Amino acid sequence: MKIGEVAKKTGLSVKSIRYYHDIGLICAARGENGYREYDKPQIDSLNFISHSRDLGFSLDDCRSLLDLKLNQDRDAEDVKRLAKTHLQMVSNRITKLKELESQLKHLIKDCRGGHQPDCAILSGLSE
Repeated sequence: MKIGEVAKKTGLSVKSIRYYHDIGLICAARGENGYREYDKPQIDSLNFISHSRDLGFSLDDCRSLLDLKLNQDRDAEDVKRLAKTHLQMVSNRITKLKELESQLKHLIKDCRGGHQPDCAILSGLSE
């Protein structure tokens, strides 16, 4: 299957697929015409990478997860450890986002708005 068809099938952009190929996340053989040809294993890997990225895993984590997926001698504890580490990073980001939300709500509440120059938001951002 050619890259355009793979992009439609996986929902990934052609540019992303080429990038994943260039950095060695997937490997597709080149046909006689020089075009990359993707088979079911590469499409499965691209879907796996796409889902992993949707969950926020880094490309390095995707590489590790894909290596573990393809290794029949893998230790499930390695996968779990990687996922737990990622979950902790996600939880930390959520905590920071909640703090940002609270700060923004406070700034917005303190701003009177209207057609006057005083603005609590600008003052708060200057502190």
